Amino acid sequence: MGGVVALGECMVELSLAGAGQAAIGYAGDVFNTCVYLRRLGREVSFATALGADDPFSVAILARMQAERIGDGLVTRVEGRVPGLYAIERDADGERRFFYWRDQAPVRQFFQIADLDAFIAAARAAELFYVSGITLAVIGEAGRAALLEILADLTRHDVAIAFDPNYRARLWPSREVALAAVEAVIPHCRIVSASGPDVEELCAAPLDETARRWAALGPLVLARAEDRTVDVHGARAVLTLPAPAAVKATDTTGAGDSFNAGFLAAWLQGAEPADAVEAGRRLAAQVVQHIGAIIPAGAMP
Repeated sequence: MGGVVALGECMVELSLAGAGQAAIGYAGDVFNTCVYLRRLGREVSFATALGADDPFSVAILARMQAERIGDGLVTRVEGRVPGLYAIERDADGERRFFYWRDQAPVRQFFQIADLDAFIAAARAAELFYVSGITLAVIGEAGRAALLEILADLTRHDVAIAFDPNYRARLWPSREVALAAVEAVIPHCRIVSASGPDVEELCAAPLDETARRWAALGPLVLARAEDRTVDVHGARAVLTLPAPAAVKATDTTGAGDSFNAGFLAAWLQGAEPADAVEAGRRLAAQVVQHIGAIIPAGAMP
């Protein structure tokens, strides 16, 4: 298959606009990255679970097809519907999220999916992408199954990229989340770590955690809150100062699009500094639009 295989959740997105109005979209952290990777020229297949015939699942599949994302790893489940979230924004584009996702079928992905097909596709990929949100929603049994698959992919020389993307409300405890994330890190080639997320998860400064993770093998992108990026390798750290600020309308999808821009460039052989610049360029455009996924015509 080649290209990128990603595992995650796509949800119904309600973008609140005041006066009882909302725009409906479809997004999720891994899904957002998949959309942008595909627009940047990478072949992408998205593994998830959706309902069988509800209008929201149908619309998500239609969106995948419109974006030319492979849907052969999507499992359909009768009588179930995708998760839903609503976004409220303040004047600076910062967000509050409200979720309804407990019955989303992706939570049982490893019990209901064709795992032979999933593993075969992942083994044939050049990159496998997953996030901490995925780890949370697939549950303890799913995480155990995924860890075995990540070890198998490492043996097959498939690059693994991971964004810890910690959301405390999704986990039974911080300790459970930390153990799950720490188990994934040694299998990774790339880890993209947001400072506020990682500092809350690890109860330690971002640079301390990034150094520790980089010693386990991956290239760690430490994305600080001031938008500085430190690229931690096994032996050295490259500091890339924050770029010029842009006026943010909505910061939804900023990290997801940064990851896509970086990974697309990295897969083409770009040096880390150039790949970070590619990620920043895309994220800067994304935050000037409402919603996680911008119109295709607005791509930089």
